[in-house]
Amino acid sequence: MRQLVYLVLALELGLPLAGQEVPGTPPDPTQPQQYILRRVSSWDRTGANDDSRPLAVGKTLTLLEEEGPGVISHIWITIGSDELFYLKKLVLRMYWDNEPSPSVEAPLGDFFGLGLGEYFVYQSAFLAVAPTRGMNCFFAMPFQKKALITLTNEGQQLVREVYFNIDYRAYPKPLPAETLYFHAQYRQATPAVGWTTNWQTGGEPWIDKKPNLDGAGNYTWMEATGHGNFMGVTMSVLQNQDSWLGEGDDMFFIDGAKLPSITGTGTEDYFLGAYCWGGEAFFFDTFGTPVTGLQRAGSRWSMYRFHRDAPITFTKSLRATVEHGHANHRSDNYFSVAFWYQNEPHAAFPPLPAVDQRLPRLYAVGGPGAAQPR
Repeated sequence: MRQLVYLVLALELGLPLAGQEVPGTPPDPTQPQQYILRRVSSWDRTGANDDSRPLAVGKTLTLLEEEGPGVISHIWITIGSDELFYLKKLVLRMYWDNEPSPSVEAPLGDFFGLGLGEYFVYQSAFLAVAPTRGMNCFFAMPFQKKALITLTNEGQQLVREVYFNIDYRAYPKPLPAETLYFHAQYRQATPAVGWTTNWQTGGEPWIDKKPNLDGAGNYTWMEATGHGNFMGVTMSVLQNQDSWLGEGDDMFFIDGAKLPSITGTGTEDYFLGAYCWGGEAFFFDTFGTPVTGLQRAGSRWSMYRFHRDAPITFTKSLRATVEHGHANHRSDNYFSVAFWYQNEPHAAFPPLPAVDQRLPRLYAVGGPGAAQPR
């Protein structure tokens, strides 16, 4: 009788049936598992030690192409290249179940939180970068029929070495029908144009009192249609102007809402720091600011926030945004990747900016400390 009650509830509520595994949860090591762990890697098929692949200019390397059902559990990549900013010039794409457009599209470095084209070491629950240049991803990526992961060289030099290990759990039976797919969307604004340059500290009363209730002019992290769960974002900022870059409220617009369904209190607050981060770098499981600047033009910042405790749910659509300075008064450069799960098909992503537009550089935007027009 108890089993029958559970079966009815499972069918009504979408709970996993007996013998089914929830794809996004870590396996219980004390119990027998249904999957076989497989790995696709760049190992030398001759048995020697030439364990990397070259990637010529303009070419695409297939990292993984496997039939489902399965769940990718870990991706490790490291690169050997002499080209400046190759992390911004290599593009990572992922396709699920033979879809025509990628569910993941981002410069390689940005996907792993390295949004300014340079390495730094940090650790989180989902992304981590280890010495030296070891990039890791632990997001669960389920697929029913097929998974395809590619890397494209949009730079101007040969990539000498692409090393990779991709682990996935292969299952004998289809995953639960309601399983959502992993998505990651790259965005940038170079610059995110502010509404004024006539300021010195950004804390002038006439700036602080300017209202922004509907998110007009906000920087967009992602937009999606369908139903799903927003997991978080990595963001890097290159300052074009002096003073504190923060005070931008996060605003989430759920299921077509005209006004934000969720509103925060400032950039540093959304990323779970406080008071300008105190100029101190930090990184934890679900939030961190591993790179901090000096609040001057040219300063670099990198941060992340993951909603592992409670993903932001949507049933029709989601638009995730943040102000650039209070009420969008600043004009800095923003680079971000948003991560979420949703049903397919997904809405079209914005076109990926050209390589030269993705490179971090200062712009003459006016305001305190800004570079002069050339």
